[in-house]
Amino acid sequence: RWIVDPIDGTKSFMHGVPLYGVLIGIERRGEPVVGVAHFPALDETVVAGSGLGCWWNGSPAHVSGVGAISDALVLTTDAPTILSGPVGPGWAALQSAARFTRTWGDCYGHVLVATGRADVMVDPILSAWDAAPLLTIVREAGGRFTSLDGVESIHGGSGVSSNGPLHDAVLKRLRAPG
Repeated sequence: RWIVDPIDGTKSFMHGVPLYGVLIGIERRGEPVVGVAHFPALDETVVAGSGLGCWWNGSPAHVSGVGAISDALVLTTDAPTILSGPVGPGWAALQSAARFTRTWGDCYGHVLVATGRADVMVDPILSAWDAAPLLTIVREAGGRFTSLDGVESIHGGSGVSSNGPLHDAVLKRLRAPG
């Protein structure tokens, strides 16, 4: 089954911010197996296939090797949304612990993780059409993609991408009470 989001990052697109993208995922027997993210304004394309790796503009893509939250660049789509939600206190703690945080969000944040330019992306609200390509892209780049509940699925309603080693610590911190 093809799963397409023709413009992920609609607000960015509407305001001329070049961080919007076209997302294409292919699901086979309920499992995401192909992911494509194309950023027309940046002339960047990331493609991945299960067992085939991840490629960024034709070169192999890999997540970072950062091993501590204190050294990590952590991203989210929208700080007010995450702070007002159930993981708000945990996000505040994660933000304090990280080297630095930015709101370079939507699909581009997850691709920054897959290409080793960021270490963690936390998306408190994520639709299946957004997650379908991102799960394959991040996984094939060597990282992890789960919902905030820690489940590897495109149907979790949220998305956390990481380089892998940071994933469990990030989820634990996000779940911590304020």
